[in-house]
Amino acid sequence: MNIITGAMTALITPFKDGKLDTACYEKLIKRQIDQGMDAVVPVGTTGESATLSHAEHKECIEIAVATCKDTHVKVIAGAGSNATHEACDIAKHAQNVGADGLLSVAPYYNKPSQEGLYQHYKAIAQSVEIPFMIYNVPGRTGVDIEANTAIRLFDDVKNIYAIKEATGSLERAIEINSQRPDFCVISGDDAIDFPMLANGGKGIISVTSNLLPNYKSKLVHAAMSGDFDTARAINNELYQLNKTLFVEANPIPIKAIMYLAGLMDSLEYRLPLTPPSSETMKKLEDVLKNYEVKI
Repeated sequence: MNIITGAMTALITPFKDGKLDTACYEKLIKRQIDQGMDAVVPVGTTGESATLSHAEHKECIEIAVATCKDTHVKVIAGAGSNATHEACDIAKHAQNVGADGLLSVAPYYNKPSQEGLYQHYKAIAQSVEIPFMIYNVPGRTGVDIEANTAIRLFDDVKNIYAIKEATGSLERAIEINSQRPDFCVISGDDAIDFPMLANGGKGIISVTSNLLPNYKSKLVHAAMSGDFDTARAINNELYQLNKTLFVEANPIPIKAIMYLAGLMDSLEYRLPLTPPSSETMKKLEDVLKNYEVKI
């Protein structure tokens, strides 16, 4: 199994006049390719997958696969849902159109037990053959995939190779790595990418890299080659930006700052997400001045 690690971006989904802006989406993905990222993640939670139709969700995956074809960049398609059968359908489609791997967020709202989480992920992963990554973000889903449950899935399901940990807990990453060194822990919190990598993490899935893929790819590749001084310096340099990008619910700030940087022609969200407050826009304008955005 060709596992996918390294510098990865949780892609935003651009809209125009209420519809997918497919031309902008392709342009944004090409920018990720040109600036050194190892993989892109279409229609994860940063991609507003919860408010896309299934047809739109699948179209985003298809665009990402087509854009990354014949490049070094892999596609890890978002295939998460609080309905297991829906997640299986998306996962199968992603595999059929050529995605290299899958990322599946924990079911949200219904708050399954640990056994329910185990059965949910086992069913989705076994419906396909490509590499599969669990995604744990309890602050957004209301349920925590405990380390023992994640390890059980890694042991029992052959294509489950990684977990994106967005608990904000270094201890959780160490708890998993100490028991299963081959189970890839991927950082899902931009502010702690460096310490996660320094403690055995195998990569990141970043929100910030939508704006600054060149910074994030350099950070990850430096850390994974043992150049911790460079990686730490970049992580520190990005701290204020990382903090500002989460002053409102993700992906509200990242889409707004990309619009301010001239990377998108329009700034649109799907309800119930709304545009950022004027105070947030001012914070984004101020922090953007500290970084050089390579178009």
